[in-house]
Amino acid sequence: MESTTSTLDVAHRLAAEGAPTGTLVIANEQTAGRGRGGKSWQSAAGAGLWLTLIERPRESSGLGVLSLRVGIAAAEALDRFAAEPIRLKWPNDLYIERSKLAGILVEARWREQSMEWVAIGLGINIKPPVNMTGAAWLEPGTTRVEVLGDLIPAVRAAAQATGSLTEEEMEEFNARDLARGKQCREPALGRVAGISPNGELLVALADSLAPFRSGSLVLEEQ
Repeated sequence: MESTTSTLDVAHRLAAEGAPTGTLVIANEQTAGRGRGGKSWQSAAGAGLWLTLIERPRESSGLGVLSLRVGIAAAEALDRFAAEPIRLKWPNDLYIERSKLAGILVEARWREQSMEWVAIGLGINIKPPVNMTGAAWLEPGTTRVEVLGDLIPAVRAAAQATGSLTEEEMEEFNARDLARGKQCREPALGRVAGISPNGELLVALADSLAPFRSGSLVLEEQ
């Protein structure tokens, strides 16, 4: 579609109407793109990939790590379009060096105790965003069609995986972890010590190692 408020909004409406697993919603422009915690995401016309994928996983055991799992898969798929290896920042951001390239937002819908569907939203800067500092984008000449061809199969596979992060996934995240070893001020004052297989952020405090399931990771200025 040419323009919409958010591809997540469209995806949830289509899923409620019975859209099958694998349905993909793509917009040329979003007028109200959103991120975690109600934050907005700039989604100018033609500047990036603004999409949401509908999946209906067989079970919900992988939901708690889905944004991390999708991030790992997306980073691997996008590496060939970037000048530097893509880094990951808990829980849902992709970076090139210190600049944000992409964001992930996962929203599930339930009926009583059963998950009906999950909407996986991604916003990826293909071209330089206008009037936006701290942003990264893919290499000049990269097309959205090329990116989709590598990205969607990887994200779909991640969405169908179950359980906690595997040892291989943990190694991949750790190799790309933007924050590991750095000082943070949120969700607590301490030093980032990586993540757990269950998707928790691990922060080394003065006298303990604390896991955090939710919240934002804010690093101290370097």
